[in-house]
Amino acid sequence: MPLLGRRGHAGGVIRLRSGTVGVRFTLLYAVVFLLSGIGLLVLTFLLSGGSMTNPAPSGNPSAQASLDAAQQHIRALQDQLDAVHTQQTRQLLAGSLLALVVMAVVSVLLGRALAQRVLRPLRLITSATRRISADSLDRRLAVTGPVDEVKDLADTIDELLERLEASFAAQRRFVANASHELRTPLATMRASLDVAAAKPNPAVSTLALADRLRPQLDRIDHLLDGLLVLARAQHGALADADPVDLADLVNAALRERSADAQRKGLTVTVDVPPATATQGSPALLARLVGNLIDNAVSHNENGGWIKITGYAGEETVLAVETGGPVLDQRQVDRLTQPFERLGGERTGSAGLGLSIVAAIAIAHGGRLALVARPEGGLRVAVTLPKAAP
Repeated sequence: MPLLGRRGHAGGVIRLRSGTVGVRFTLLYAVVFLLSGIGLLVLTFLLSGGSMTNPAPSGNPSAQASLDAAQQHIRALQDQLDAVHTQQTRQLLAGSLLALVVMAVVSVLLGRALAQRVLRPLRLITSATRRISADSLDRRLAVTGPVDEVKDLADTIDELLERLEASFAAQRRFVANASHELRTPLATMRASLDVAAAKPNPAVSTLALADRLRPQLDRIDHLLDGLLVLARAQHGALADADPVDLADLVNAALRERSADAQRKGLTVTVDVPPATATQGSPALLARLVGNLIDNAVSHNENGGWIKITGYAGEETVLAVETGGPVLDQRQVDRLTQPFERLGGERTGSAGLGLSIVAAIAIAHGGRLALVARPEGGLRVAVTLPKAAP
């Protein structure tokens, strides 16, 4: 029964675990075996309990004298037989009780073995299904064997996975196609505004219109760029995977936002040693670090501070902390969702900043943790796999 393969490819070894249904089956089988054993022992005991009758005395007066001696001898033999029968009965009862105890133990063991045998396909299906994630929906259980209830269940799960895969693929195609399609009219609008503004002696209204529309176009363009990056990260397929030094990415991102940080009067502390590296896409990881810095600068108070730390151990960790008011952890947990708001503001550029960070981290086999600091502010930590030697 190959399970969890890519289109039927066999997966790894799966450990079986006990469950409530297994305990029920074990008890059911044990009780059935135990009752059968008890019935067999009772039947054997009843069949072995024969009885003996005393011979009737003869009514002939002439033989009465000779029969008295014979009857006395017979009664003596009968007493001996009764004693032997009583001893055998006690031995049989003791043996029956011992056999009953052994039968109880054997019933539990056999019940356990049968329960594991019966539930093994279901456990394999459960374990295999748990290993399927949004990035591995192309995997199938591919259960082989006779057509029974277990195979029907596995085939139903495979059909569900196929529908989910199609739905996820359609969603990603929609995001990518919508982003590409919207870029064309936006580029046309931007070019028209630039041409109108570049004409000799442009009208004042044209310049005012251009000044109002250009920032909005920049914002939409940035949003589309974020959607493209989010779609690529959620796809889970990294065409490029090279060692990337996060310290270099942090320095580059800080240089890009240095003007905004100085305008707000932010104090930036960086403690990311060189060679704090991970393995992945340089472009996506640069976007991850850039969004972390952008979120820390954009959603910080004037005169605030930013602390950036990183280290490479068993895993590579990059953390960005900011000060500010005390936040609700329940609201902070929702910040990885696209366009989620906190305190009336977006969570990042175009409302996708931390969503992109989370998607890129997951695509690299890492994770994002958001913690509301007890003294106020937010701590954003990204954990990524360590770079290969």
